[in-house]
Amino acid sequence: MSAVNAAGWRPEMSQGSAQGAVTASGDKGLMLEEALIFELGRPGTCGVDIDEPEGAVLPGLEKFLRASAPDLPGLTEPETVRHYTRLSRQNYAIDLGPFPLGSCTMKHNPRLNEKVARLPGFADVHPLQPQQTVRGAVEVIVQLADWLVTLTGMHAVAMTPKAGAHGELCGLLCIRAALEARGDKREVILVPESAHGTNPATAAFAGYRVENIPATADGRVDLAALTARLGPDVAAVMITNPNTCGLFERDMKAIADAVHAAGGLVYCDGANFNAIVGKVRPGDLGIDAMHINLHKTFSTPHGGGGPGSGPVVLSEALAPFAPLPYAERTAEGYCRLIEEEDAGTDHPHAFGRMSAFHGQMGMFTRALTYILSHGADGLRQVSEDAVLNANYVLRSLEDVLDAPFGKAGPCMHEALFSDVGLAEGFTTLDIAKGLIDEGFHPMTVYFPLVVHGAMLVEPTETESKAGLDRFIASLRSLAERARAGDAALKAAPVLAPRRRLDETLAARKPVLVHPA
Repeated sequence: MSAVNAAGWRPEMSQGSAQGAVTASGDKGLMLEEALIFELGRPGTCGVDIDEPEGAVLPGLEKFLRASAPDLPGLTEPETVRHYTRLSRQNYAIDLGPFPLGSCTMKHNPRLNEKVARLPGFADVHPLQPQQTVRGAVEVIVQLADWLVTLTGMHAVAMTPKAGAHGELCGLLCIRAALEARGDKREVILVPESAHGTNPATAAFAGYRVENIPATADGRVDLAALTARLGPDVAAVMITNPNTCGLFERDMKAIADAVHAAGGLVYCDGANFNAIVGKVRPGDLGIDAMHINLHKTFSTPHGGGGPGSGPVVLSEALAPFAPLPYAERTAEGYCRLIEEEDAGTDHPHAFGRMSAFHGQMGMFTRALTYILSHGADGLRQVSEDAVLNANYVLRSLEDVLDAPFGKAGPCMHEALFSDVGLAEGFTTLDIAKGLIDEGFHPMTVYFPLVVHGAMLVEPTETESKAGLDRFIASLRSLAERARAGDAALKAAPVLAPRRRLDETLAARKPVLVHPA
């Protein structure tokens, strides 16, 4: 092994030496020590035979000829397969245990969804096929769109956005188009401090000036501060509900009414829709646009096995400005895609396109399968169980971890803790690293920014009580150690393939190439 494999790593940090039991191989049982691929490779070795090119180089292409061989690691096929298989053993996965990442909804991915998504006609559909050859796929898009409109109480949906932030941009572009259509050149977006971090970034990217709205002591939007700031320059408010503190915005309807009265529109970040699907219809709260992360709310967490998808549901006021293309069911009962050539008569106010084609077919198929297999009552139970699990975590740990909004009532889908009350010198990072030794992926740390040393835990509905009890027991033990000032916790993780790195150095000065 080299003296330094990556920023902050040293040989004594290996799995064997970390536990005081060193082996000649560096392996410890089935926990395999693995070198960098460049350290494994040898010059001149290749797993395949590549014939020398025949014939002369075409005129004009001589300058593209290589002067030297590519700097690639030389491995045989078995060595390459073993290398990546060994690395895969060090990966944490949703099939190994829970991902308690707050605000990320990393639920179990039903295998039924994967089976359906791999059916011929879905898995191999091509975006350039003639419409008459993909009518089944278009039917899936239309059925899913119908479900999304029904579940949200909205008027229409744009299916093409590729993920959450892409959906946010789509919603803001719809808002901009609607305002410009009435000759209203507003330039400010209000974003509460309890909103997702992508919200102000998206608003700025869309060309708006962003202004912050503070939160109240119980972690919700300060309605008085928001209404006081409303005026003729405010285009919209971007609000996350449930918010990043894991709390439902009880004043959502009052906020929407105030914004509409001032001539603005309301965008809702729907990344946390998993907490309210089947229980609350955002359209009933006065929301004009909301993106839905299909890859979170309706399975396939974070695009695992495929890309993300962020359809945007729209109110009646914004529906005419939705982007192209879109799918619809005709009066004759068949489904079709509306493109630019149809937009002149059918959709004259569309602001343009969000993507080249029609959306993420793999995510559409998975999401519709998830919805149909659960049904309306099952989707309602999903949100109820997600909220129940989060409150179980919150109440089981609030005696050993500070819960800044624990007295504000039940949380929604995620429980929020802080590092207040830990012994001097101990931080959220120590507890997160300790969770790795306990065999768990750490929770989201230091977010939301409004809470010092935040620890945001989202168990989702797919974790059993027995599984939650194991996680709670580990987190409780770590909290007690941190409160007691157990110095050994500062060294965690000691049982992982690598010890604690200098993460700042690794981020700012990563070692990306093999040293000469």
